[in-house]
Amino acid sequence: MKTIIEPFRIKSVEPIRMTTREERERLLKEAGYNLFKLHSDDVLIDLLTDSGTSAMSAAQWGAVMTGDESYAGAPSFYRFEAAVRDLMDFKHIIPAHQGRAAEHLLFSLIAKPGLVIPSNTHFDTTRGNIEAAGAEALDLPIAEGKIPSLDHPFKGNMDLAELERLMAERGEDVPCVMMTITNNAGGGQPVSLENIRGAAEIAHAHGKPFFIDGCRFAENAWFIKLRENGQQDRSIKEIVRDTFRVSDGMTMSAKKDAFANIGGWLALNDDSLAEQARTRLIQTEGFPTYGGLAGRDLDAIAQGLTEIVDEDYLRYRVRTNAYIAERLDEMGVPVMKPAGGHAVFVDAREWLSHIPPLEYPGHALACALYEEGGIRGCEIGTVMFGRKPDGSEEPARMDLVRLAMPRRVYTQSHADYIVEVFEELAARKDDIRGLKIVKEPPMMRHFTAEFEPL
Repeated sequence: MKTIIEPFRIKSVEPIRMTTREERERLLKEAGYNLFKLHSDDVLIDLLTDSGTSAMSAAQWGAVMTGDESYAGAPSFYRFEAAVRDLMDFKHIIPAHQGRAAEHLLFSLIAKPGLVIPSNTHFDTTRGNIEAAGAEALDLPIAEGKIPSLDHPFKGNMDLAELERLMAERGEDVPCVMMTITNNAGGGQPVSLENIRGAAEIAHAHGKPFFIDGCRFAENAWFIKLRENGQQDRSIKEIVRDTFRVSDGMTMSAKKDAFANIGGWLALNDDSLAEQARTRLIQTEGFPTYGGLAGRDLDAIAQGLTEIVDEDYLRYRVRTNAYIAERLDEMGVPVMKPAGGHAVFVDAREWLSHIPPLEYPGHALACALYEEGGIRGCEIGTVMFGRKPDGSEEPARMDLVRLAMPRRVYTQSHADYIVEVFEELAARKDDIRGLKIVKEPPMMRHFTAEFEPL
């Protein structure tokens, strides 16, 4: 069969409140033109993020009922630990309430002023936690990853030559090497197993640990299976295990590739660092066998990890985004090629070329999508990454709008509706205007900044 159907049935639904354009224009203005400040029940299709927005399965809801809420040593923790270790065999697995908490644990221990932490591309909270510790978050994507229109199988890869150069010149200032899979800020693009191994080899040759931000590890493994030579006949679980076998630790948001609404973990092989992390965890999150999570959440994560490596699901998941990207490309809307695993990324700088980067074309397009059709997306561009630690501002490498698809939530007709909204916008795209920031916090401004149209 040519049609790839959703590999699940729907047995519980929630209503969508249908709004008018006039309502949405008013609501957006009241929110200071910041989509994060909208009430979610005023959104028709919410593509702001795929983090924590998944539909949990019947088996996950059943696992919730088995959750044990003992403060220390609950069986829920040991089921969680076993499920993680089945895929990523690290010595120490430390739960946290979400990925950024795991990042904070790690970087509060290893980052400080004067140090630099390279990655293929750090995402916003990773960068924020590194910079909050006073270190520099350095992105080293391959050249192909900087060109949205270019088709390349692994645009999320790290530039290994640049990494080697950095290590040769400033190796003493590098506490670790990071790798994000998939490369979210780079358009949801995958990283090859060869590149992961190459980055780990360089880090280890210089005596540095190699860490993976693994929140979309299963989607990355699916792309490896599809696109990398010699991987086609291997299972997703085998590829996942190989991915993490070369790493010394990982941070994880279970709100992505574990189908959970909350949760994450920090995994480590270093005994001393793990002891320090657990001490910090007790101070900030909770006892090391719950880490800020309820036992029921740990059980939901454990079940979700068994479901995420299902190939029927991954085939459907990736195809959903590819379908939308192909339809947009056909109508002349520039998108990141090839389509990423968790989202469609629209090249707003290219499509709205009349808006200068410092007037935030990505954010302008995101606002227009909400006004036109009630779709909430997320700017990945100059609003998110343009402000520098010294307070200055410059255009980001790209101005994208991310349409992140929640897992197992929307259907084919929702995808077609998204395309239709773009068709409506295409007729008046030259009338869309940029914005200016009228209020912003000192760090990670995109979450709470306020805007006015120009």
